[in-house]
Amino acid sequence: MDLGAHLPLADLGDGTPDLDALRAYVRIARELGFTTLSANDHLVWRRPWLDGPTALAAVAAEAPTMTLATSITLPVVRHPVIVAKAISSLASLTASPVIAGLGPGSTPSDYEAVGVPFDERWARFDEAVTVVRALVRGEAAVGGRFYGAAGPLAPVSERPPEVWFGSWGSDRRIAAMAAGTDGWLASAYNTTPEKYAAARARLDGHLVAAGRDPAAYPDAIATAWAFVTTKAGERERILRELLGPLLGREPELLGDLPVGSPAYCSEVFARWQEAGAQLLLVWPLRDAHAQLELLTHALP
Repeated sequence: MDLGAHLPLADLGDGTPDLDALRAYVRIARELGFTTLSANDHLVWRRPWLDGPTALAAVAAEAPTMTLATSITLPVVRHPVIVAKAISSLASLTASPVIAGLGPGSTPSDYEAVGVPFDERWARFDEAVTVVRALVRGEAAVGGRFYGAAGPLAPVSERPPEVWFGSWGSDRRIAAMAAGTDGWLASAYNTTPEKYAAARARLDGHLVAAGRDPAAYPDAIATAWAFVTTKAGERERILRELLGPLLGREPELLGDLPVGSPAYCSEVFARWQEAGAQLLLVWPLRDAHAQLELLTHALP
């Protein structure tokens, strides 16, 4: 299992990072062997939040050997043509492989900010995925209920971005996305290693039914909030005072995240590995630069 690094876009107690701090973070991740650099997406959140796609583009030059990914970005909130144009431009301007991780998101405030009905997010998303995937490949997108015909866009990268879908693992979503996407982004804090493995098995069945090879369809576990500590009681304090309130979850439901002692984090990593995870995207909660090295040491 490889490790990837989320850009620390939110102020979780250390302040919102500036460009120099983000560039330094990426250099450290690259030198430590992290394979992927990703950015999540919100317009409005519980904490101050830098724009994800903008931040990813701003640091791309520091990550020439890493895959660049949105994990996820919101085509329904931003509009699929705008997302496709931004992702295609990023792929054209960098030597790195680019993954357009797409999802509807689960935060009503993002939708309220742009006047899009939150209860339409899934219907709009199903259509938006097909628009983005066509446009990043240099094809024209066919109009539908929510979006008009568009494209083709130019320029298009010689290595078009892959389009992955973000889902917590419901069978309905997996079945809907298997035929028309290039990979799956699961959510570390919305599943467990065991539930992920079961969802992956179901996905493989849907891929076979669609005439696709499961071995050629990658996945990753995104938003693995992380913090390695040797201080007694700090794991419980972080889960109770920071992460639980931040995510609206009870601390005991967050046990599958790498938050705790080096040994505990190593056990969490091992469980994800045993479940078949190919890539785990970690997000250090505090002291991001130092945490990257501690997390690599905890990987079995």
